[in-house]
Amino acid sequence: MRGNISLGIGYLIRGVRLMRTPKLMLFILVPLVINAVVFASLIFWTISYFGSLIPQWMEAIPGWLTFIEWLIWPLLILLFSLLTGYFFTAVTLMIASPFNSLLAEKVEEYYTGREVRGYENLWSALAAVPLSLVRELRKVAYYLPMAIAVFICSWLPGINIIAPALWYLLGAWMMSLQFLDYPLDNHRLNFRDVVAFAGQQRLTTLGFGGSVAVCVSIPLLNLIIVPAAVAGATLLYCDTREQG
Repeated sequence: MRGNISLGIGYLIRGVRLMRTPKLMLFILVPLVINAVVFASLIFWTISYFGSLIPQWMEAIPGWLTFIEWLIWPLLILLFSLLTGYFFTAVTLMIASPFNSLLAEKVEEYYTGREVRGYENLWSALAAVPLSLVRELRKVAYYLPMAIAVFICSWLPGINIIAPALWYLLGAWMMSLQFLDYPLDNHRLNFRDVVAFAGQQRLTTLGFGGSVAVCVSIPLLNLIIVPAAVAGATLLYCDTREQG
């Protein structure tokens, strides 16, 4: 596979640094506030559900695997954190999608010095909410068949031991697609183009998406990671495009 995992992680770090840019502050603030409100609303549900779900998963583990129960327990906790983090992020992104596209537009203009024909302002971003929801649902339709396949693998004896790794890889891939979609959508490219673009530098996009997937599973950090990921994905898009 082409690309570099560490390079992908570096794009998220560069996105975090861009959050301190005064010219981008207004466009970072709106998705940041939406993200904080959604996460705060759902965090209580997560805590109450977590205590009963993990023991149920442990009971479903075959008896012949009890000798590695000490390893499976933290893996299940990690898996649950990744899944809930991805779910919360998906809900947040569905609500804040137009504002994230506007942020990607402004980051690209700041980074390249070239104008992007996108939403231009917050009012046009608000007007684009219905179309953005349709595009977000397209991503869900792409994700569900793979998620169902991995879910089935999670219950197959022998295969289920690698289920956490499969969930993580799927989450990393979807996170990369989710955030790369914003700058590519600004250039009128459809979701199929986003998948093709990400596949050209698969290791780089997996490194980027994997680092985002880890960050959205960490409390408090997940409150600020969305605008940073939008910025990082935009930089990844710009650099890849310039390299042909």
